[in-house]
Amino acid sequence: MKVPALQRLRAKLKASTPVYGLWITLESPSICEMAVALGLDWVTIDAEHGHLDWKEIVEHVRAAVRSDTVVFVRLAENSPALIKRALDIGADGVIIPWVETALQLEAAVAAATYPPRGIRGIGAERATCWGQCFIEHTGEADQNVMVIPIIESVRAVKNIGELARVKGVDLYFFGPADLSSTAGFPGQWEGPGVADLILKTKETLRAAGKHCGVITTDNANLTLRREQGFAALGIGLDAGLLLRSMHTALASQGRDRQIRASLTLENNAAALAAEKPVKCAPPEMRPDRPEVMTPRGSGPQLDVAPGVTFDCQVGAHNSARNLTTALVTFAPGAVLPYHRHTFGESITLLQGRALVEVEGRYYEVGPLDNVTIPRGIAHRVSNLSRSAPALFHVALASAEPTRELVTTFFPKRTMPEVTATRPGAERVTYVKKVERYSPGANASFVDYCNSGLVPAMEMSGGYGLFQPGGRLPAHLHDFDESICIVDGAATCVVEGRRHHLDNLATALQPRGRVHYFVNESNAPMAMIWFYAGPLPERLVVEESCAVDPGVAWSA
Repeated sequence: MKVPALQRLRAKLKASTPVYGLWITLESPSICEMAVALGLDWVTIDAEHGHLDWKEIVEHVRAAVRSDTVVFVRLAENSPALIKRALDIGADGVIIPWVETALQLEAAVAAATYPPRGIRGIGAERATCWGQCFIEHTGEADQNVMVIPIIESVRAVKNIGELARVKGVDLYFFGPADLSSTAGFPGQWEGPGVADLILKTKETLRAAGKHCGVITTDNANLTLRREQGFAALGIGLDAGLLLRSMHTALASQGRDRQIRASLTLENNAAALAAEKPVKCAPPEMRPDRPEVMTPRGSGPQLDVAPGVTFDCQVGAHNSARNLTTALVTFAPGAVLPYHRHTFGESITLLQGRALVEVEGRYYEVGPLDNVTIPRGIAHRVSNLSRSAPALFHVALASAEPTRELVTTFFPKRTMPEVTATRPGAERVTYVKKVERYSPGANASFVDYCNSGLVPAMEMSGGYGLFQPGGRLPAHLHDFDESICIVDGAATCVVEGRRHHLDNLATALQPRGRVHYFVNESNAPMAMIWFYAGPLPERLVVEESCAVDPGVAWSA
Protein backbone atom coordinates (compact mmCIF):
# COMPACT_ATOMS: atom_id res chain seq x y z
CA MET A 1 0.00 0.00 0.00
CA LYS A 2 1.41 3.37 -1.04
CA VAL A 3 0.30 5.54 1.87
CA PRO A 4 1.89 8.82 0.64
CA ALA A 5 0.21 8.40 -2.77
CA LEU A 6 -3.18 7.77 -1.13
CA GLN A 7 -2.72 10.81 1.10
CA ARG A 8 -1.90 12.99 -1.93
CA LEU A 9 -4.96 11.68 -3.78
CA ARG A 10 -7.26 12.45 -0.86
CA ALA A 11 -5.70 15.90 -0.44
CA LYS A 12 -6.41 16.69 -4.09
CA LEU A 13 -10.00 15.51 -3.74
CA LYS A 14 -10.47 17.62 -0.60
CA ALA A 15 -9.11 20.66 -2.45
CA SER A 16 -11.51 20.01 -5.38
CA THR A 17 -8.57 19.29 -7.68
CA PRO A 18 -9.50 16.70 -10.35
CA VAL A 19 -7.60 13.42 -10.23
CA TYR A 20 -7.06 11.69 -13.56
CA GLY A 21 -6.72 7.98 -14.15
CA LEU A 22 -6.78 5.08 -16.59
CA TRP A 23 -8.93 1.93 -16.67
CA ILE A 24 -6.70 -1.07 -17.49
CA THR A 25 -8.16 -4.12 -19.22
CA LEU A 26 -5.16 -5.43 -21.19
CA GLU A 27 -2.41 -7.75 -19.94
CA SER A 28 0.83 -5.85 -20.47
CA PRO A 29 2.24 -4.14 -17.34
CA SER A 30 3.84 -1.67 -19.75
CA ILE A 31 0.43 0.00 -19.91
CA CYS A 32 0.54 0.69 -16.19
CA GLU A 33 4.17 1.85 -16.48
CA MET A 34 3.11 4.35 -19.16
CA ALA A 35 0.33 5.66 -16.91
CA VAL A 36 2.81 6.11 -14.06
CA ALA A 37 5.35 7.79 -16.34
CA LEU A 38 2.68 10.26 -17.49
CA GLY A 39 1.89 11.14 -13.90
CA LEU A 40 -1.66 9.82 -13.71
CA ASP A 41 -3.11 10.03 -10.21
CA TRP A 42 -4.65 6.57 -10.30
CA VAL A 43 -5.18 3.44 -12.36
CA THR A 44 -7.90 0.84 -12.07
CA ILE A 45 -7.08 -2.76 -12.96
CA ASP A 46 -10.29 -4.36 -14.18
CA ALA A 47 -10.77 -7.84 -12.74
CA GLU A 48 -14.54 -7.86 -13.30
CA HIS A 49 -14.74 -7.83 -17.09
CA GLY A 50 -12.23 -9.26 -19.51
CA HIS A 51 -9.60 -11.92 -18.93
CA LEU A 52 -6.96 -10.61 -16.51
CA ASP A 53 -5.80 -13.28 -14.06
CA TRP A 54 -4.16 -12.67 -10.67
CA LYS A 55 -0.63 -13.03 -12.04
CA GLU A 56 -1.33 -10.26 -14.55
CA ILE A 57 -3.02 -8.13 -11.90
CA VAL A 58 -0.01 -8.30 -9.57
CA GLU A 59 2.29 -7.41 -12.48
CA HIS A 60 0.29 -4.22 -13.00
CA VAL A 61 0.48 -3.51 -9.25
CA ARG A 62 4.28 -3.96 -9.35
CA ALA A 63 4.55 -1.57 -12.32
CA ALA A 64 3.22 1.23 -10.12
CA VAL A 65 5.30 0.52 -7.02
CA ARG A 66 7.25 3.46 -5.50
CA SER A 67 5.21 5.96 -7.52
CA ASP A 68 2.57 8.58 -6.82
CA THR A 69 -0.01 6.62 -8.82
CA VAL A 70 -2.67 4.94 -6.68
CA VAL A 71 -3.68 1.45 -7.84
CA PHE A 72 -7.27 0.24 -7.54
CA VAL A 73 -8.54 -3.22 -8.48
CA ARG A 74 -12.11 -3.52 -9.70
CA LEU A 75 -13.38 -6.85 -8.44
CA ALA A 76 -15.81 -9.26 -10.06
CA GLU A 77 -18.16 -9.12 -7.07
CA ASN A 78 -18.56 -7.83 -3.53
CA SER A 79 -16.67 -10.72 -1.96
CA PRO A 80 -14.57 -10.68 1.27
CA ALA A 81 -12.25 -13.26 -0.29
CA LEU A 82 -11.63 -11.16 -3.42
CA ILE A 83 -11.25 -7.93 -1.45
CA LYS A 84 -8.68 -9.55 0.86
CA ARG A 85 -6.74 -11.02 -2.03
CA ALA A 86 -6.57 -7.75 -3.99
CA LEU A 87 -5.37 -5.82 -0.94
CA ASP A 88 -2.90 -8.54 0.09
CA ILE A 89 -1.09 -8.32 -3.25
CA GLY A 90 -0.60 -4.60 -2.76
CA ALA A 91 -3.60 -2.75 -4.22
CA ASP A 92 -4.25 0.62 -2.60
CA GLY A 93 -7.99 0.18 -2.81
CA VAL A 94 -10.81 -1.82 -4.32
CA ILE A 95 -13.70 -0.86 -6.57
CA ILE A 96 -16.85 -2.82 -5.82
CA PRO A 97 -19.40 -3.41 -8.59
CA TRP A 98 -23.18 -3.34 -8.31
CA VAL A 99 -23.48 -1.85 -4.84
CA GLU A 100 -27.15 -1.08 -4.19
CA THR A 101 -27.62 -0.88 -0.41
CA ALA A 102 -25.84 0.50 2.63
CA LEU A 103 -25.52 -3.03 4.06
CA GLN A 104 -23.65 -4.18 0.95
CA LEU A 105 -21.29 -1.22 1.12
CA GLU A 106 -20.71 -1.63 4.86
CA ALA A 107 -19.83 -5.28 4.23
CA ALA A 108 -17.22 -4.24 1.64
CA VAL A 109 -15.67 -1.74 4.06
CA ALA A 110 -15.55 -4.42 6.76
CA ALA A 111 -13.83 -6.85 4.39
CA ALA A 112 -11.19 -4.19 3.62
CA THR A 113 -10.37 -3.36 7.26
CA TYR A 114 -8.74 -5.33 10.04
CA PRO A 115 -10.41 -6.37 13.33
CA PRO A 116 -11.83 -5.10 15.56
CA ARG A 117 -13.41 -2.73 12.99
CA GLY A 118 -13.58 -5.25 10.18
CA ILE A 119 -12.95 -8.86 9.21
CA ARG A 120 -9.84 -8.69 6.99
CA GLY A 121 -7.35 -11.43 7.72
CA ILE A 122 -3.61 -10.70 7.97
CA GLY A 123 -1.56 -12.33 5.25
CA ALA A 124 2.17 -12.68 4.66
CA GLU A 125 2.04 -11.26 1.13
CA ARG A 126 3.16 -8.07 -0.66
CA ALA A 127 1.00 -5.75 1.49
CA THR A 128 2.87 -6.78 4.66
CA CYS A 129 6.23 -7.07 2.86
CA TRP A 130 5.86 -10.86 2.97
CA GLY A 131 5.26 -10.86 6.71
CA GLN A 132 8.12 -8.50 7.61
CA CYS A 133 5.90 -5.46 8.32
CA PHE A 134 2.80 -6.75 10.14
CA ILE A 135 2.72 -4.00 12.76
CA GLU A 136 3.52 -1.14 10.38
CA HIS A 137 0.99 -2.22 7.76
CA THR A 138 -1.88 -2.99 10.12
CA GLY A 139 -1.28 0.32 11.85
CA GLU A 140 -1.78 2.38 8.70
CA ALA A 141 -3.92 0.29 6.35
CA ASP A 142 -7.40 0.91 7.78
CA GLN A 143 -7.19 4.70 7.73
CA ASN A 144 -5.76 4.82 4.20
CA VAL A 145 -7.36 2.02 2.20
CA MET A 146 -10.01 3.15 -0.30
CA VAL A 147 -13.25 1.26 -0.88
CA ILE A 148 -15.09 2.65 -3.89
CA PRO A 149 -18.59 1.49 -4.88
CA ILE A 150 -19.92 1.73 -8.42
CA ILE A 151 -23.39 3.21 -8.71
CA GLU A 152 -24.74 1.31 -11.70
CA SER A 153 -28.39 0.52 -11.10
CA VAL A 154 -31.64 2.40 -10.62
CA ARG A 155 -31.97 0.74 -7.22
CA ALA A 156 -28.62 2.16 -6.11
CA VAL A 157 -29.74 5.63 -7.19
CA LYS A 158 -32.92 5.29 -5.13
CA ASN A 159 -30.80 4.32 -2.10
CA ILE A 160 -28.12 6.97 -2.62
CA GLY A 161 -28.98 8.80 0.60
CA GLU A 162 -28.19 5.80 2.77
CA LEU A 163 -25.16 4.87 0.63
CA ALA A 164 -23.76 8.37 1.17
CA ARG A 165 -23.90 7.89 4.95
CA VAL A 166 -21.63 4.82 5.02
CA LYS A 167 -18.44 5.63 6.94
CA GLY A 168 -15.06 4.92 5.41
CA VAL A 169 -16.08 5.72 1.84
CA ASP A 170 -14.83 8.90 0.15
CA LEU A 171 -15.38 8.26 -3.55
CA TYR A 172 -18.26 6.84 -5.57
CA PHE A 173 -17.95 5.85 -9.24
CA PHE A 174 -20.80 5.81 -11.75
CA GLY A 175 -21.42 3.14 -14.40
CA PRO A 176 -23.57 4.88 -17.06
CA ALA A 177 -23.97 1.83 -19.33
CA ASP A 178 -25.28 -0.52 -16.62
CA LEU A 179 -27.39 2.26 -15.13
CA SER A 180 -28.91 2.79 -18.59
CA SER A 181 -29.59 -0.93 -18.86
CA THR A 182 -31.46 -1.05 -15.54
CA ALA A 183 -33.43 2.01 -16.65
CA GLY A 184 -34.65 0.08 -19.70
CA PHE A 185 -32.07 1.13 -22.31
CA PRO A 186 -29.61 -1.77 -22.73
CA GLY A 187 -26.65 -1.08 -24.99
CA GLN A 188 -26.79 2.70 -24.56
CA TRP A 189 -24.07 4.58 -22.66
CA GLU A 190 -26.56 7.11 -21.31
CA GLY A 191 -30.13 6.28 -22.25
CA PRO A 192 -32.95 8.84 -22.17
CA GLY A 193 -32.98 10.62 -18.82
CA VAL A 194 -29.94 8.76 -17.47
CA ALA A 195 -27.53 11.69 -17.92
CA ASP A 196 -29.75 13.90 -15.74
CA LEU A 197 -30.20 11.06 -13.24
CA ILE A 198 -26.42 10.73 -12.85
CA LEU A 199 -25.98 14.48 -12.34
CA LYS A 200 -28.73 14.64 -9.71
CA THR A 201 -27.24 11.65 -7.89
CA LYS A 202 -23.80 13.25 -8.03
CA GLU A 203 -25.20 16.38 -6.41
CA THR A 204 -26.69 14.31 -3.59
CA LEU A 205 -23.29 12.73 -2.94
CA ARG A 206 -21.51 16.09 -3.13
CA ALA A 207 -23.96 17.56 -0.63
CA ALA A 208 -22.96 14.73 1.73
CA GLY A 209 -19.29 15.65 1.35
CA LYS A 210 -18.47 12.75 -0.96
CA HIS A 211 -16.56 12.75 -4.27
CA CYS A 212 -17.68 11.25 -7.58
CA GLY A 213 -15.86 9.58 -10.44
CA VAL A 214 -16.70 8.44 -13.95
CA ILE A 215 -14.99 7.05 -17.04
CA THR A 216 -15.08 9.54 -19.90
CA THR A 217 -15.71 8.61 -23.51
CA ASP A 218 -13.54 11.13 -25.36
CA ASN A 219 -11.65 14.39 -24.89
CA ALA A 220 -14.77 16.54 -25.10
CA ASN A 221 -16.54 14.35 -22.53
CA LEU A 222 -13.48 14.57 -20.28
CA THR A 223 -13.78 18.37 -20.26
CA LEU A 224 -17.56 18.20 -19.80
CA ARG A 225 -17.34 15.82 -16.84
CA ARG A 226 -14.74 18.03 -15.17
CA GLU A 227 -17.00 21.06 -15.63
CA GLN A 228 -19.92 19.05 -14.20
CA GLY A 229 -17.99 18.54 -10.98
CA PHE A 230 -16.75 14.96 -11.21
CA ALA A 231 -13.56 14.65 -9.20
CA ALA A 232 -12.07 11.34 -10.39
CA LEU A 233 -11.88 11.39 -14.17
CA GLY A 234 -10.99 8.28 -16.13
CA ILE A 235 -9.46 9.35 -19.44
CA GLY A 236 -10.69 6.06 -20.88
CA LEU A 237 -10.07 2.34 -21.12
CA ASP A 238 -6.70 1.27 -22.47
CA ALA A 239 -8.31 -0.74 -25.29
CA GLY A 240 -10.75 2.08 -26.05
CA LEU A 241 -7.96 4.66 -26.30
CA LEU A 242 -6.02 2.37 -28.62
CA LEU A 243 -9.06 1.81 -30.83
CA ARG A 244 -9.83 5.53 -30.91
CA SER A 245 -6.32 6.24 -32.17
CA MET A 246 -6.54 3.43 -34.74
CA HIS A 247 -9.90 4.71 -36.03
CA THR A 248 -8.42 8.18 -36.46
CA ALA A 249 -5.35 6.91 -38.31
CA LEU A 250 -7.37 4.64 -40.61
CA ALA A 251 -9.94 7.35 -41.26
CA SER A 252 -7.19 9.71 -42.43
CA GLN A 253 -6.48 7.18 -45.19
CA GLY A 254 -10.12 6.40 -46.00
CA ARG A 255 -9.80 2.90 -44.49
CA ASP A 256 -11.84 3.18 -41.30
CA ARG A 257 -14.80 0.90 -40.61
CA GLN A 258 -16.95 -0.39 -37.78
CA ILE A 259 -16.14 -3.51 -35.79
CA ARG A 260 -18.99 -6.00 -35.77
CA ALA A 261 -19.94 -8.04 -32.71
CA SER A 262 -19.07 -11.25 -34.55
CA LEU A 263 -15.48 -9.97 -34.95
CA THR A 264 -15.58 -11.05 -38.59
CA LEU A 265 -13.81 -9.13 -41.32
CA GLU A 266 -16.93 -8.48 -43.36
CA ASN A 267 -17.60 -4.90 -44.43
CA ASN A 268 -20.93 -3.10 -44.28
CA ALA A 269 -22.03 -4.41 -47.64
CA ALA A 270 -21.26 -8.02 -46.80
CA ALA A 271 -22.83 -7.74 -43.36
CA LEU A 272 -26.03 -6.23 -44.70
CA ALA A 273 -26.22 -8.76 -47.52
CA ALA A 274 -26.03 -11.56 -44.96
CA GLU A 275 -29.12 -10.35 -43.12
CA LYS A 276 -31.90 -12.93 -43.12
CA PRO A 277 -35.46 -11.57 -42.85
CA VAL A 278 -37.42 -12.68 -39.83
CA LYS A 279 -41.05 -13.64 -40.23
CA CYS A 280 -42.55 -10.77 -38.26
CA ALA A 281 -41.64 -7.91 -35.95
CA PRO A 282 -40.87 -8.75 -32.30
CA PRO A 283 -43.83 -8.03 -29.99
CA GLU A 284 -41.64 -6.07 -27.57
CA MET A 285 -40.90 -3.54 -30.35
CA ARG A 286 -44.54 -2.79 -31.13
CA PRO A 287 -44.69 0.96 -31.91
CA ASP A 288 -46.74 3.40 -29.87
CA ARG A 289 -46.82 6.25 -32.45
CA PRO A 290 -47.65 6.59 -36.15
CA GLU A 291 -45.22 7.70 -38.81
CA VAL A 292 -45.21 11.43 -39.67
CA MET A 293 -44.49 13.02 -43.06
CA THR A 294 -43.40 16.67 -42.91
CA PRO A 295 -43.13 18.77 -46.10
CA ARG A 296 -40.51 21.51 -46.14
CA GLY A 297 -41.70 24.63 -44.35
CA SER A 298 -44.59 22.97 -42.50
CA GLY A 299 -42.79 22.39 -39.19
CA PRO A 300 -41.96 24.95 -36.47
CA GLN A 301 -39.89 27.90 -37.74
CA LEU A 302 -37.26 29.57 -35.56
CA ASP A 303 -34.80 32.41 -36.17
CA VAL A 304 -31.68 31.20 -34.35
CA ALA A 305 -29.39 34.07 -35.41
CA PRO A 306 -29.63 37.07 -37.76
CA GLY A 307 -30.25 35.62 -41.22
CA VAL A 308 -30.37 32.00 -39.95
CA THR A 309 -33.75 30.19 -40.04
CA PHE A 310 -34.37 26.79 -38.44
CA ASP A 311 -37.15 24.76 -40.15
CA CYS A 312 -37.78 21.87 -37.75
CA GLN A 313 -38.77 18.63 -39.47
CA VAL A 314 -38.47 16.07 -36.68
CA GLY A 315 -38.53 16.78 -32.95
CA ALA A 316 -40.69 17.06 -29.86
CA HIS A 317 -43.48 18.73 -31.89
CA ASN A 318 -44.17 15.46 -33.73
CA SER A 319 -43.35 13.14 -30.81
CA ALA A 320 -39.82 12.20 -31.85
CA ARG A 321 -37.61 10.75 -29.14
CA ASN A 322 -33.94 11.66 -28.66
CA LEU A 323 -33.71 13.22 -32.12
CA THR A 324 -34.26 16.56 -33.85
CA THR A 325 -33.65 17.19 -37.54
CA ALA A 326 -34.12 20.43 -39.43
CA LEU A 327 -33.42 22.36 -42.61
CA VAL A 328 -31.43 25.48 -41.77
CA THR A 329 -31.20 28.37 -44.23
CA PHE A 330 -28.37 30.91 -44.02
CA ALA A 331 -28.86 34.23 -45.78
CA PRO A 332 -25.86 35.49 -47.81
CA GLY A 333 -22.97 36.10 -45.44
CA ALA A 334 -24.94 34.92 -42.39
CA VAL A 335 -23.07 33.46 -39.41
CA LEU A 336 -24.24 31.20 -36.59
CA PRO A 337 -21.90 32.19 -33.72
CA TYR A 338 -19.82 29.84 -31.62
CA HIS A 339 -21.94 27.59 -29.42
CA ARG A 340 -22.00 24.09 -27.98
CA HIS A 341 -24.55 21.47 -26.96
CA THR A 342 -24.85 18.82 -24.27
CA PHE A 343 -25.49 16.30 -27.09
CA GLY A 344 -23.99 15.52 -30.47
CA GLU A 345 -24.80 17.45 -33.66
CA SER A 346 -24.33 16.56 -37.33
CA ILE A 347 -24.30 19.25 -40.04
CA THR A 348 -24.65 18.48 -43.77
CA LEU A 349 -24.47 21.21 -46.40
CA LEU A 350 -27.13 20.79 -49.11
CA GLN A 351 -26.67 23.95 -51.19
CA GLY A 352 -23.94 26.57 -51.42
CA ARG A 353 -20.47 26.80 -49.91
CA ALA A 354 -19.86 27.07 -46.18
CA LEU A 355 -17.27 27.22 -43.46
CA VAL A 356 -17.61 25.12 -40.31
CA GLU A 357 -15.27 26.08 -37.47
CA VAL A 358 -14.67 23.68 -34.59
CA GLU A 359 -12.64 25.26 -31.78
CA GLY A 360 -10.62 27.17 -34.37
CA ARG A 361 -10.23 24.33 -36.85
CA TYR A 362 -11.58 25.56 -40.19
CA TYR A 363 -13.36 23.17 -42.58
CA GLU A 364 -14.62 24.45 -45.93
CA VAL A 365 -17.44 22.21 -47.15
CA GLY A 366 -19.51 21.79 -50.29
CA PRO A 367 -22.84 20.08 -51.06
CA LEU A 368 -23.38 16.81 -49.16
CA ASP A 369 -20.20 17.20 -47.12
CA ASN A 370 -20.78 16.64 -43.41
CA VAL A 371 -19.27 17.74 -40.10
CA THR A 372 -20.27 15.84 -36.96
CA ILE A 373 -19.50 17.48 -33.62
CA PRO A 374 -19.62 15.56 -30.29
CA ARG A 375 -21.30 17.10 -27.28
CA GLY A 376 -19.45 19.83 -25.42
CA ILE A 377 -17.35 21.03 -28.38
CA ALA A 378 -17.72 24.65 -29.51
CA HIS A 379 -18.44 25.29 -33.19
CA ARG A 380 -19.47 28.07 -35.60
CA VAL A 381 -21.01 27.98 -39.10
CA SER A 382 -20.78 30.63 -41.84
CA ASN A 383 -22.22 31.06 -45.33
CA LEU A 384 -19.21 31.88 -47.49
CA SER A 385 -21.35 33.43 -50.24
CA ARG A 386 -22.25 37.12 -50.12
CA SER A 387 -24.86 36.76 -52.85
CA ALA A 388 -26.62 33.40 -52.42
CA PRO A 389 -28.16 31.53 -49.46
CA ALA A 390 -26.76 28.31 -48.05
CA LEU A 391 -28.96 25.40 -46.99
CA PHE A 392 -28.06 22.79 -44.38
CA HIS A 393 -29.56 19.63 -42.98
CA VAL A 394 -28.84 19.33 -39.25
CA ALA A 395 -29.43 16.47 -36.83
CA LEU A 396 -29.21 16.76 -33.05
CA ALA A 397 -29.27 13.90 -30.54
CA SER A 398 -32.08 15.42 -28.47
CA ALA A 399 -35.80 15.95 -29.03
CA GLU A 400 -35.67 19.32 -27.24
CA PRO A 401 -32.30 20.85 -28.16
CA THR A 402 -30.72 23.81 -26.41
CA ARG A 403 -27.40 25.55 -26.93
CA GLU A 404 -24.85 27.55 -24.96
CA LEU A 405 -23.13 30.49 -26.65
CA VAL A 406 -19.33 30.47 -26.38
CA THR A 407 -17.13 33.59 -26.35
CA THR A 408 -13.75 31.85 -26.09
CA PHE A 409 -11.12 32.88 -28.64
CA PHE A 410 -9.79 29.97 -30.73
CA PRO A 411 -6.63 30.37 -32.86
CA LYS A 412 -7.38 29.76 -36.54
CA ARG A 413 -6.13 26.58 -38.18
CA THR A 414 -7.18 25.61 -41.70
CA MET A 415 -7.61 21.84 -41.94
CA PRO A 416 -6.84 19.64 -44.99
CA GLU A 417 -9.71 18.28 -47.07
CA VAL A 418 -9.52 14.68 -45.85
CA THR A 419 -12.32 12.50 -44.52
CA ALA A 420 -11.32 11.72 -40.94
CA THR A 421 -12.12 12.02 -37.26
CA ARG A 422 -10.17 15.06 -36.15
CA PRO A 423 -8.30 16.32 -33.03
CA GLY A 424 -11.38 17.40 -31.07
CA ALA A 425 -13.17 14.15 -32.02
CA GLU A 426 -15.25 15.90 -34.67
CA ARG A 427 -15.59 13.95 -37.91
CA VAL A 428 -15.53 15.55 -41.34
CA THR A 429 -16.81 13.62 -44.35
CA TYR A 430 -16.11 14.83 -47.87
CA VAL A 431 -18.71 12.83 -49.74
CA LYS A 432 -16.79 12.57 -53.02
CA LYS A 433 -13.80 10.99 -51.30
CA VAL A 434 -15.34 8.40 -49.01
CA GLU A 435 -16.02 4.68 -49.32
CA ARG A 436 -19.63 3.64 -50.01
CA TYR A 437 -21.58 0.48 -49.33
CA SER A 438 -24.93 -0.96 -50.40
CA PRO A 439 -27.72 -1.63 -47.85
CA GLY A 440 -30.20 -2.58 -50.60
CA ALA A 441 -30.70 -3.13 -54.32
CA ASN A 442 -29.36 -0.27 -56.53
CA ALA A 443 -28.59 1.83 -53.47
CA SER A 444 -25.25 3.17 -52.23
CA PHE A 445 -24.71 4.72 -48.80
CA VAL A 446 -22.13 6.84 -46.98
CA ASP A 447 -21.94 6.86 -43.19
CA TYR A 448 -21.51 10.33 -41.71
CA CYS A 449 -21.44 9.38 -38.07
CA ASN A 450 -22.00 6.64 -35.51
CA SER A 451 -20.29 5.61 -32.29
CA GLY A 452 -17.74 3.59 -34.26
CA LEU A 453 -16.66 6.62 -36.28
CA VAL A 454 -17.17 9.29 -33.61
CA PRO A 455 -16.54 7.97 -30.08
CA ALA A 456 -19.55 8.38 -27.74
CA MET A 457 -21.81 9.74 -30.49
CA GLU A 458 -25.41 9.16 -29.42
CA MET A 459 -26.86 8.97 -32.94
CA SER A 460 -25.91 7.64 -36.37
CA GLY A 461 -26.62 8.80 -39.87
CA GLY A 462 -25.51 9.27 -43.44
CA TYR A 463 -26.36 9.82 -47.09
CA GLY A 464 -28.06 7.35 -49.44
CA LEU A 465 -28.31 7.43 -53.24
CA PHE A 466 -30.96 5.29 -54.98
CA GLN A 467 -30.88 4.62 -58.71
CA PRO A 468 -34.22 3.98 -60.49
CA GLY A 469 -35.70 0.87 -58.93
CA GLY A 470 -33.38 1.16 -55.93
CA ARG A 471 -34.86 0.16 -52.60
CA LEU A 472 -34.27 -1.07 -49.08
CA PRO A 473 -35.68 -4.29 -47.61
CA ALA A 474 -38.60 -4.11 -45.19
CA HIS A 475 -37.14 -3.39 -41.77
CA LEU A 476 -37.58 -1.67 -38.42
CA HIS A 477 -35.36 -0.09 -35.77
CA ASP A 478 -35.13 -0.04 -32.00
CA PHE A 479 -35.06 3.79 -32.10
CA ASP A 480 -36.63 6.68 -34.01
CA GLU A 481 -35.44 7.57 -37.52
CA SER A 482 -35.53 10.72 -39.67
CA ILE A 483 -35.30 10.47 -43.48
CA CYS A 484 -35.10 13.63 -45.58
CA ILE A 485 -35.42 13.34 -49.39
CA VAL A 486 -32.76 15.73 -50.70
CA ASP A 487 -33.02 14.83 -54.40
CA GLY A 488 -35.67 13.26 -56.61
CA ALA A 489 -38.78 11.51 -55.33
CA ALA A 490 -39.24 8.56 -53.00
CA THR A 491 -42.02 6.20 -52.03
CA CYS A 492 -42.15 5.24 -48.38
CA VAL A 493 -44.15 2.12 -47.54
CA VAL A 494 -45.15 1.79 -43.87
CA GLU A 495 -47.25 -1.24 -42.89
CA GLY A 496 -49.48 -0.97 -45.94
CA ARG A 497 -49.52 2.85 -46.16
CA ARG A 498 -47.76 4.51 -49.11
CA HIS A 499 -46.29 8.01 -48.83
CA HIS A 500 -44.79 10.15 -51.63
CA LEU A 501 -41.91 12.40 -50.59
CA ASP A 502 -39.86 14.92 -52.54
CA ASN A 503 -38.51 18.49 -52.33
CA LEU A 504 -36.83 18.05 -48.90
CA ALA A 505 -39.84 16.43 -47.24
CA THR A 506 -38.92 14.41 -44.16
CA ALA A 507 -40.33 11.16 -42.76
CA LEU A 508 -40.29 10.36 -39.05
CA GLN A 509 -40.32 6.60 -38.53
CA PRO A 510 -40.93 5.85 -34.84
CA ARG A 511 -39.25 2.97 -33.06
CA GLY A 512 -40.71 -0.37 -34.21
CA ARG A 513 -42.60 0.89 -37.27
CA VAL A 514 -42.01 -1.49 -40.23
CA HIS A 515 -41.14 0.37 -43.44
CA TYR A 516 -38.98 0.61 -46.52
CA PHE A 517 -38.06 3.23 -49.15
CA VAL A 518 -38.07 2.66 -52.89
CA ASN A 519 -37.28 4.83 -55.89
CA GLU A 520 -40.16 4.24 -58.34
CA SER A 521 -39.15 7.11 -60.62
CA ASN A 522 -36.92 7.19 -63.70
CA ALA A 523 -34.33 9.49 -62.08
CA PRO A 524 -31.97 9.09 -59.11
CA MET A 525 -33.30 9.74 -55.60
CA ALA A 526 -31.19 10.68 -52.57
CA MET A 527 -31.84 10.91 -48.84
CA ILE A 528 -30.16 11.94 -45.62
CA TRP A 529 -31.06 9.63 -42.76
CA PHE A 530 -30.42 9.82 -39.04
CA TYR A 531 -31.14 7.35 -36.27
CA ALA A 532 -31.65 8.12 -32.57
CA GLY A 533 -29.27 5.25 -31.87
CA PRO A 534 -25.45 5.10 -31.81
CA LEU A 535 -25.12 2.45 -34.52
CA PRO A 536 -27.00 1.97 -37.83
CA GLU A 537 -28.68 -1.24 -36.73
CA ARG A 538 -31.87 -2.63 -38.25
CA LEU A 539 -34.00 -5.74 -38.13
CA VAL A 540 -34.97 -6.99 -41.60
CA VAL A 541 -38.40 -8.60 -41.80
CA GLU A 542 -40.38 -10.30 -44.54
CA GLU A 543 -41.84 -8.04 -47.23
CA SER A 544 -45.40 -8.76 -46.17
CA CYS A 545 -44.81 -6.99 -42.84
CA ALA A 546 -44.46 -3.66 -44.65
CA VAL A 547 -47.19 -4.05 -47.26
CA ASP A 548 -49.93 -5.68 -45.15
CA PRO A 549 -50.88 -3.86 -41.91
CA GLY A 550 -52.25 -7.06 -40.46
CA VAL A 551 -49.05 -9.07 -40.81
CA ALA A 552 -46.31 -7.06 -39.03
CA TRP A 553 -47.70 -7.64 -35.54
CA SER A 554 -49.53 -10.93 -36.12
CA ALA A 555 -47.37 -12.94 -33.72
